[in-house]
Amino acid sequence: MTIQVGERLPEGTLSESTGFDTGTGCPLKPQPLQVAELAQGKKIVVFGLPGAFTPTCSAQHVPGYLAHYDELKAKGVDEIWCVAVNDGFVMGAWGQQLGVDGKVRMLADGSAEYTRKLGLELDLTAKGMGVRCQRFAMVVDDGVVGHIAVEEPGKFEVSSAEAVLAGL
Repeated sequence: MTIQVGERLPEGTLSESTGFDTGTGCPLKPQPLQVAELAQGKKIVVFGLPGAFTPTCSAQHVPGYLAHYDELKAKGVDEIWCVAVNDGFVMGAWGQQLGVDGKVRMLADGSAEYTRKLGLELDLTAKGMGVRCQRFAMVVDDGVVGHIAVEEPGKFEVSSAEAVLAGL
């Protein structure tokens, strides 16, 4: 079942790679992060998407949050998280390529374990992508979901930065 408004984020681990090897340019080893600790005492916009380097995700979803970063911060948002079922190395490289520069935390859920805990998994095995994350956005305050919007398949409407801003 999909996580609902008023529920606390489930315990779980995501990973993040923020550093890069100066010789190879490759992301450094991703660090495991405990979601409950990471969310404690913060207002966070979390958005999930099917995968790094995919068309809508790369051209619209992440860039929208970057473009509206200052407006989200002005509305009291402490952090913005992008969650995808990719490994931490891929998320780090994708964030670097998109120029997130610390504005959006690129958090990896490599085995879709956390995505399943949220009830937001999407089986794209028939398309050669395996289990991924549905496209969604939620506002979390001190670990508790205050708003969640999950996209219909193939849509990009309710999880955009603009849609989240309109609800803050």
